[in-house]
Amino acid sequence: MLAGVLEDVRVNDRLTIPAAELAWRFSRSSGPGGQGVNTTDSRVELSWDLEGSTVLPPFLKERAVSHLGSRLVHGVLTITASEFRSQLRNREAAADRLSALVASAIAPPPRARRATRPSKGSVERRIADKKRRGETKRNRRSYPND
Repeated sequence: MLAGVLEDVRVNDRLTIPAAELAWRFSRSSGPGGQGVNTTDSRVELSWDLEGSTVLPPFLKERAVSHLGSRLVHGVLTITASEFRSQLRNREAAADRLSALVASAIAPPPRARRATRPSKGSVERRIADKKRRGETKRNRRSYPND
């Protein structure tokens, strides 16, 4: 059963995925639900065609595709939510997950770590602690012929 849900997904301050680019699909969930579990389509699949999207600029699209490469099927990212009994809450969970996933995929890479050396004092403290610990262990030994 395919249905359209008219709601944009906000990723961050500058990026919002329009509802026209999202595809929603609903089916029966295998989770809890009581008597209505066999009649309610509470499981939600949210799909977004990342490669065909017009929202992202080319450099962000390239970054997202390389970051989400293993999750994409023919350029389409699909999120599934079925942890709630309510279809509405599953819709919200899927939209939140899509937003978080896309935000982390388009985030710039962290700055490269600059190599540093430990200070002379920290090296001396570390070695003194190691010697103290070794002495403690040495004092625990029992010598049978004393």
